Amino acid sequence: MTNTILQGVRVLDFGRYIAGPCCAAMLADFGADVIRIERVSGGDDRYQYPVTDDGDGACFLQMNRNKRGFTLNPMKAEGREIFRRLVSSANVVIANLPADTRVQMGLDYSNLASIKPDIILTAISAFGETGPYGNRVGFDGIGQAMSGATYLSGQPGQPAKSYASWVDWSTALFSAFGTLAAILEHRKTGRGQEVATSLFNSAVTVFNFNLIEQAMAKVNRTASGNRAQSSCPADISPTKDGFIQIQTVGNPLFERWARLMGEPEWLEDPRFKTDDLRARNGEILSHRTHEWAAQYTTAEAMELLAAARIPAGPVYSPQNVLDDPHVRETGMLTPMEYPGAHGSAPISMSSIMMSESPVSLYRRAPTIGEHTAEIMTELAFTPQEIEAFREARII
Repeated sequence: MTNTILQGVRVLDFGRYIAGPCCAAMLADFGADVIRIERVSGGDDRYQYPVTDDGDGACFLQMNRNKRGFTLNPMKAEGREIFRRLVSSANVVIANLPADTRVQMGLDYSNLASIKPDIILTAISAFGETGPYGNRVGFDGIGQAMSGATYLSGQPGQPAKSYASWVDWSTALFSAFGTLAAILEHRKTGRGQEVATSLFNSAVTVFNFNLIEQAMAKVNRTASGNRAQSSCPADISPTKDGFIQIQTVGNPLFERWARLMGEPEWLEDPRFKTDDLRARNGEILSHRTHEWAAQYTTAEAMELLAAARIPAGPVYSPQNVLDDPHVRETGMLTPMEYPGAHGSAPISMSSIMMSESPVSLYRRAPTIGEHTAEIMTELAFTPQEIEAFREARII
């Protein structure tokens, strides 16, 4: 069943990779008619982490669920009329491209508004459109590096970025939130507007409280591996057959941890009176946790920690996640078939549960230009015109 909250909203997705396409996918999850627009040969991001016979990638399958696929070369003169009709039919355009590239493609707000005065443009860039870096290009890892997060990850002298693309994902979430706000405003006033987000701004926002601490307390923190710096014990410990993450914050959790470790006297130790003091003496607490965990298998340690109500989890490989009973039973991942794939793709949608308007996976990611003829017909092009455009590789 398709969610109908955004039914009647048409979104043109000129995004690429994660931030733009993910923003558009979240709108599609809630019922928007999202048209993914690619080059005639397919976009570069289609082929990241290939999983099908044609090389279509895992990232594309997730980011382009619930969308229709359309191919277009808007840079050719013959493609301009198609572009105009598409924009005229739309409510929202999403583009994560540098400002100068958007101008070249006609995806700047001024041009779009000249075609559709009440259009909403969600413009996503690496650094925004102003400032010294306004026209630089970038990816998720650049945002991580420049936010301070990479510096405080890893080990001293060996910074480490996260394998997970949290800058892209946070930018997608901010972009989707801004787009929804613009849609609500349009419903009240009839006005369109530009919604602008950037990877760097998102990264700084997510890492902001660490910057506040530095600005006000001048702590000059350095990396400490997996050991947390604001509370302890909070670290990854090896077990007999793997690793577990244990995380305590606050005195009640520390008390439960100390009793589980057999160290009740530490509850009166002045070194461990507060989260901040425990963090400063974290090496001692981490060492004791490592000693304790090494006696058990991961399953045994998890059982004891769960019984003591201490937050903990095993360090999973990707396959472990797929095999996890909670993931399976709660339906976090929906299996979906895709042409040329050997086996189904476990797709995660917007992780939002709504009692009256549930989201659903109602359409797999499109193959290259899968719905082009269908959409061209909706735009009032004739079969003869569609074929001519195909022969000229405009679509």
